[in-house]
Amino acid sequence: MILVSAEQIAAVMKLRVVPHSIAKLDELVAKGLPKTALRESVDKVCETSEQRKRLLYQIVPEATYKRRKDLTPEESAKTERLARVFATARYIWGSEDDARAFLNAPHAMLQGRTPLEVSLTEIGARRVEELLWRLHYGIAA
Repeated sequence: MILVSAEQIAAVMKLRVVPHSIAKLDELVAKGLPKTALRESVDKVCETSEQRKRLLYQIVPEATYKRRKDLTPEESAKTERLARVFATARYIWGSEDDARAFLNAPHAMLQGRTPLEVSLTEIGARRVEELLWRLHYGIAA
Protein backbone atom coordinates (compact mmCIF):
# COMPACT_ATOMS: atom_id res chain seq x y z
CA MET A 1 0.00 0.00 0.00
CA ILE A 2 1.34 3.43 -0.96
CA LEU A 3 0.56 6.11 1.60
CA VAL A 4 2.21 8.94 -0.29
CA SER A 5 -0.07 10.28 -3.02
CA ALA A 6 0.57 10.45 -6.74
CA GLU A 7 0.42 14.25 -6.42
CA GLN A 8 3.19 14.23 -3.81
CA ILE A 9 5.37 12.03 -6.00
CA ALA A 10 4.67 14.17 -9.07
CA ALA A 11 5.56 17.31 -7.10
CA VAL A 12 9.07 15.97 -6.49
CA MET A 13 9.48 15.51 -10.26
CA LYS A 14 7.71 18.83 -10.99
CA LEU A 15 5.50 17.18 -13.60
CA ARG A 16 3.39 19.55 -15.68
CA VAL A 17 0.60 17.00 -15.94
CA VAL A 18 -0.28 16.17 -12.35
CA PRO A 19 -1.66 12.65 -11.92
CA HIS A 20 -4.44 12.33 -9.36
CA SER A 21 -4.07 8.59 -8.91
CA ILE A 22 -1.31 6.00 -8.82
CA ALA A 23 -2.90 4.45 -11.94
CA LYS A 24 -2.50 7.73 -13.83
CA LEU A 25 1.07 8.08 -12.60
CA ASP A 26 1.72 4.55 -13.84
CA GLU A 27 0.40 5.53 -17.29
CA LEU A 28 2.73 8.52 -17.43
CA VAL A 29 5.69 6.36 -16.43
CA ALA A 30 4.81 3.74 -19.06
CA LYS A 31 4.72 6.44 -21.77
CA GLY A 32 8.03 7.93 -20.65
CA LEU A 33 8.49 10.92 -18.39
CA PRO A 34 10.23 14.10 -19.54
CA LYS A 35 13.92 14.07 -18.70
CA THR A 36 13.36 17.12 -16.50
CA ALA A 37 11.55 14.78 -14.07
CA LEU A 38 14.82 12.94 -13.51
CA ARG A 39 16.78 16.17 -13.09
CA GLU A 40 14.29 17.49 -10.52
CA SER A 41 14.29 14.21 -8.57
CA VAL A 42 18.07 14.03 -8.51
CA ASP A 43 18.27 17.67 -7.40
CA LYS A 44 15.96 16.91 -4.46
CA VAL A 45 17.80 13.83 -3.14
CA CYS A 46 21.44 14.76 -3.66
CA GLU A 47 23.54 16.98 -1.43
CA THR A 48 26.33 18.01 -3.82
CA SER A 49 26.64 18.78 -7.51
CA GLU A 50 29.12 15.91 -7.93
CA GLN A 51 26.66 13.49 -6.33
CA ARG A 52 23.88 14.86 -8.60
CA LYS A 53 25.92 14.29 -11.72
CA ARG A 54 26.96 10.78 -10.66
CA LEU A 55 23.38 9.70 -9.84
CA LEU A 56 21.86 11.29 -12.94
CA TYR A 57 24.31 9.56 -15.26
CA GLN A 58 24.00 6.30 -13.35
CA ILE A 59 20.31 6.25 -14.29
CA VAL A 60 20.78 7.57 -17.85
CA PRO A 61 24.22 7.71 -19.51
CA GLU A 62 25.42 11.28 -20.08
CA ALA A 63 25.42 11.22 -23.90
CA THR A 64 21.96 9.66 -23.95
CA TYR A 65 20.60 12.18 -21.46
CA LYS A 66 21.90 15.11 -23.48
CA ARG A 67 20.37 14.03 -26.77
CA ARG A 68 16.95 12.86 -25.54
CA LYS A 69 13.82 14.79 -24.65
CA ASP A 70 11.98 11.99 -22.83
CA LEU A 71 13.00 9.02 -20.73
CA THR A 72 12.31 5.40 -21.64
CA PRO A 73 9.71 3.57 -19.54
CA GLU A 74 12.52 1.83 -17.63
CA GLU A 75 14.31 5.12 -16.91
CA SER A 76 10.96 6.66 -15.99
CA ALA A 77 10.32 3.86 -13.49
CA LYS A 78 13.68 4.54 -11.84
CA THR A 79 12.86 8.24 -11.74
CA GLU A 80 9.44 7.64 -10.20
CA ARG A 81 11.00 5.31 -7.62
CA LEU A 82 13.53 7.98 -6.63
CA ALA A 83 10.76 10.59 -6.36
CA ARG A 84 8.53 8.21 -4.38
CA VAL A 85 11.25 7.43 -1.84
CA PHE A 86 12.02 11.14 -1.45
CA ALA A 87 8.32 12.03 -1.12
CA THR A 88 7.96 9.38 1.58
CA ALA A 89 11.04 10.58 3.45
CA ARG A 90 9.83 14.18 3.22
CA TYR A 91 6.45 13.15 4.60
CA ILE A 92 7.99 11.21 7.49
CA TRP A 93 10.65 13.78 8.43
CA GLY A 94 8.52 16.86 7.70
CA SER A 95 11.15 18.73 5.70
CA GLU A 96 13.15 18.38 2.52
CA ASP A 97 16.45 18.99 4.31
CA ASP A 98 15.79 16.27 6.89
CA ALA A 99 14.59 13.88 4.18
CA ARG A 100 17.76 14.51 2.15
CA ALA A 101 19.94 14.03 5.23
CA PHE A 102 18.23 10.72 6.03
CA LEU A 103 18.60 9.44 2.46
CA ASN A 104 22.31 10.25 2.37
CA ALA A 105 23.35 8.93 5.79
CA PRO A 106 24.44 5.30 6.24
CA HIS A 107 21.86 3.32 8.22
CA ALA A 108 22.49 0.25 10.37
CA MET A 109 19.27 -1.46 9.20
CA LEU A 110 20.60 -1.22 5.63
CA GLN A 111 23.93 -2.83 6.47
CA GLY A 112 25.61 0.56 6.67
CA ARG A 113 24.52 1.62 3.20
CA THR A 114 22.65 4.86 2.57
CA PRO A 115 18.91 4.69 1.90
CA LEU A 116 19.56 6.46 -1.40
CA GLU A 117 22.00 3.78 -2.49
CA VAL A 118 19.66 0.96 -1.45
CA SER A 119 16.65 2.55 -3.15
CA LEU A 120 18.18 2.32 -6.63
CA THR A 121 16.45 -1.05 -7.05
CA GLU A 122 12.72 -1.62 -6.61
CA ILE A 123 13.13 -4.11 -3.79
CA GLY A 124 15.64 -1.78 -2.15
CA ALA A 125 13.19 1.11 -2.40
CA ARG A 126 10.58 -1.07 -0.67
CA ARG A 127 13.07 -1.74 2.13
CA VAL A 128 13.71 1.99 2.55
CA GLU A 129 9.99 2.80 2.52
CA GLU A 130 9.35 0.07 5.10
CA LEU A 131 12.13 1.50 7.29
CA LEU A 132 10.64 4.99 7.00
CA TRP A 133 7.16 3.82 7.97
CA ARG A 134 8.56 1.82 10.88
CA LEU A 135 10.29 4.98 12.11
CA HIS A 136 7.07 6.95 11.61
CA TYR A 137 4.97 4.55 13.63
CA GLY A 138 7.60 4.02 16.31
CA ILE A 139 8.16 0.38 15.51
CA ALA A 140 11.65 -0.83 16.31
CA ALA A 141 13.64 -0.42 13.15
